[in-house]
Amino acid sequence: MEKLFRVYVYEEGEPPLFHDGPCKSIYSMEGRFIYAMESESPFHTRDPEKAHVYFLPFSVTKMLTIVDYVDVIARKYRYWNRSLGADHFILSCHDWAPQASSAKSNLYQNSIRVLCNANTSEGFNPSKDVSLPEINLKTGLTAGIIGGPSASHRPTLAFFAGGLHGPIRPLLLEHWKGKDRDIQVYEYLPRGISYYDMMRKAKFCICPSGYEVASPRVVEAIYLECVPVIISDGYVLPFSDVLNWKSFSIQVAKKDIPNLKEILLGVSQRQYIRMQRRVRLVQRHFVVNSPPKRFDVFHMILHSIWLRRLNIRVNPMAEGT
Repeated sequence: MEKLFRVYVYEEGEPPLFHDGPCKSIYSMEGRFIYAMESESPFHTRDPEKAHVYFLPFSVTKMLTIVDYVDVIARKYRYWNRSLGADHFILSCHDWAPQASSAKSNLYQNSIRVLCNANTSEGFNPSKDVSLPEINLKTGLTAGIIGGPSASHRPTLAFFAGGLHGPIRPLLLEHWKGKDRDIQVYEYLPRGISYYDMMRKAKFCICPSGYEVASPRVVEAIYLECVPVIISDGYVLPFSDVLNWKSFSIQVAKKDIPNLKEILLGVSQRQYIRMQRRVRLVQRHFVVNSPPKRFDVFHMILHSIWLRRLNIRVNPMAEGT
């Protein structure tokens, strides 16, 4: 892939609606990817004839309708029409991205949509779409939030703290909030207690969906070397083409929330140590680097796009609208 794969980034449009995006906050992957792609990336080609895929560099956080933009691209270039958008991709971490992309039928049905909101019940198609990890870079940097203690220095069985929204979290708090010293579940942490320190003390970090399926807690857990416990319906996990999530995370069905402690205690110490070691091994695939480094999250996203591009046949003679 590194030697062959090339991406053309459409140059139409002006910031901030295009070629720009948030680099801090829960939507930070939008801006980070656009910036990395448009910098001196070896994957970026300025010759569209040499490209394998075509990137539409807009941010859904700043733009709700994309019909006019795609129509401009289709009129000006032949590449959209020859594949009806199948070799084009968008990237967004915003909850609205699936709905925004549905405004253009070929974009929704054909294009590669790289989305944090990778929910199969909302039309996410894992055979053509890419699940984007949701990474909340509050300061824009990962310094201080990567690395954690070994299994023997994690006194808490499981931890969660977060707002009470979506269909899963109310059940989690109803069954476990303030009810068990081993399963430490909070809606709001008491003043003076560090969220990241609590994750470092826990063997398992509970990662339930909120309003949407993705949660930044999954990557936070991986950064802090805490085995993720994923509670979500219809969520296609990032990079699952190549990563075996069952080897380094626990996936719990919504109906099994009352049995959470029993499930986690069923993981032997030996098995847990193996899982935590695997968390450390996959950690580099979720790290945001500037500039990007081999095997990091930027390269993993492009690899996922590359895999889907391999399934697309393009008719070079089809140039009509």
